[in-house]
Amino acid sequence: MAKREPLGIRKIEALHYYVHDLERTRRFFVDQLDFRELGASSPELEREGRQRAAAFQAGAAVFVIHQPVGEGGRAWRYLRKHPEGVGTVVFEVEEIDRAFRLLDERGGTFITDVLRFESDGLAMFSITTPFGDTTFRFLERRGPGPLFPGFVTGTANAPAPGTSNRFGFTHIDHLTSNFQTMKPALLWMEHVLGFEPFWEIAFHTNDVAAVEKRAHGSGLKSVVMWDPHSGIKFANNEPFRPYFKESQINIFAEDNRGDGVQHSALAVTDILHAVRGLRGRGVEFMSTPGSYFDMLPERLRTSGIDAIDESLDSLRELEILIDGDKHRQYLLQIFLKEAAGLHHDPAAGPFFFEIIQRKGDQGFGAGNFRALFEAIERDQQAARQREPAAAATPAPPRM
Repeated sequence: MAKREPLGIRKIEALHYYVHDLERTRRFFVDQLDFRELGASSPELEREGRQRAAAFQAGAAVFVIHQPVGEGGRAWRYLRKHPEGVGTVVFEVEEIDRAFRLLDERGGTFITDVLRFESDGLAMFSITTPFGDTTFRFLERRGPGPLFPGFVTGTANAPAPGTSNRFGFTHIDHLTSNFQTMKPALLWMEHVLGFEPFWEIAFHTNDVAAVEKRAHGSGLKSVVMWDPHSGIKFANNEPFRPYFKESQINIFAEDNRGDGVQHSALAVTDILHAVRGLRGRGVEFMSTPGSYFDMLPERLRTSGIDAIDESLDSLRELEILIDGDKHRQYLLQIFLKEAAGLHHDPAAGPFFFEIIQRKGDQGFGAGNFRALFEAIERDQQAARQREPAAAATPAPPRM
């Protein structure tokens, strides 16, 4: 694959997340995740954009939460089609004009030309993507300025700097998206964004089917693409034959009513401290069966990991997964429940958070990928068992 000139991406600056209930999401970020509220949209922006927003930060991880105000705004249009979810990914770039030129040459589809806000020191534009209705925004900063035009720093709800982030979040490690057909997105990331393949896996859970005495398992293919210039990684999944409809990737697409961002991974400095504290605040995680930890010593040996800093008892207690491939290089991770399960509201959608601590390993952990896949399947099955009985009129078959 020929090297392409990089777009000059520095980092993921923020994820814009569209919700029905901003106050509920504020409580989750502030009271449970211990993010700091940075500020909110101005009254003028709320009137013009027909939505109100608040921004939350821990380390370099920033989330901007939008709730519709009336009809016609971007959040309202997104939520007409989907449950709550990530509608925009914002990238900070070195030079806005270079990024625009390269994307234009490579066939990017622009929502806007470059918009310049000289008084704020900002320049930006947006493009469509193959990630369902999630758009990408590219932004250049020229000195200190607001998070976005019309953003007001500091609110009555915002604590003083330094009084939050006790769980040690540092940045967004990666984003994971689900597709019913992944290849067009991979080609787009390669030929338009200039990203490169980083890692891939495919598996089918026939062994799980046998243990659980189900008729069959389920599977996925996953390919991670990355931008070598910035280190940003996107993991991308699609269902793996032959049980396409039963795959949790397809179920996500049905629940999300289209392709989109499945989860965001938040890096932490000490995952044991973070998970213990988050559990103490009532944050719920996807469950991991005891058999995972029963088999863990052998898995570590076969992976070539000769020693870890954490006790296996602590990992079992907190249900933290571990993976790696050599010596003392490994990673630790755990997954929160989907938003619908956290908030006990189907409209909150299938998006969820991962918490990850990398201890030398920069991959994605093949064994943990399977464990996550199986955990999501268990939660999806449990959710469907809780659904009320169908009405007398039969529901249409899944397509």
